[in-house]
Amino acid sequence: MAQQPKQNAPKAQEGKPKASEAINIVRIAGRDINGKYDITAALRHIKGISSNLANAISLLIEKNFGIAPTTSIGSLEEDKIEQVESVIKEPGKFGVPAFMLNRREDAETGTDAHFVGTDLIVKTKQDMDSSIKLQSWIGYRRQYGQRVRGQRTRSTGRTGETVGVTKKKIQEEAKKSRASGGGGPGAAGPAAGGAAPAAGAAPAAGAAAPAQAQPAAAPQAKPAKEEKK
Repeated sequence: MAQQPKQNAPKAQEGKPKASEAINIVRIAGRDINGKYDITAALRHIKGISSNLANAISLLIEKNFGIAPTTSIGSLEEDKIEQVESVIKEPGKFGVPAFMLNRREDAETGTDAHFVGTDLIVKTKQDMDSSIKLQSWIGYRRQYGQRVRGQRTRSTGRTGETVGVTKKKIQEEAKKSRASGGGGPGAAGPAAGGAAPAAGAAPAAGAAAPAQAQPAAAPQAKPAKEEKK
């Protein structure tokens, strides 16, 4: 009996991972995220998304696209990743409340929006430059590198030469000079290294003899008062 020739199995399409295979690194919203994280944990690694917002977005993704929050981000296909990114870019459109957004009532557009990743960094820099240009109080504080949200500056946020540090430095220098020189330049004494003369020693040649102490004069008696006649 003749053997039938074996049919070659169809080759898998290259470039597209299978649904059962997981990708090690996934890029979402301009950020490379480890593929082993689930959707909720992966969203927390994106700049501009807090834990509460990540939970809200993961629930909306499950509601609108049927992707469970416990699904690993690396097992999603390209079209599913695009659906996740669409919710990240416009969370208010899918039902996220306005108080969870980081750009409410924008000064330019007047609408509520949410920025993540590089867009958030650029928008924050523009706001800082605008406040400095307007010379508002916040802009004035930012221009000189001071705190702008009411923090204390006595013990933290101190820049430059402050009074306390300068005073301590002066005290240390004065203490060192007293320990090394004593009475200043030209002073010859025990502190400066000079030896005191021994008791009873004769003075050196050419040196003037010390003046002898003169006895103190006795106080004169006051004249007696004349008796009244």
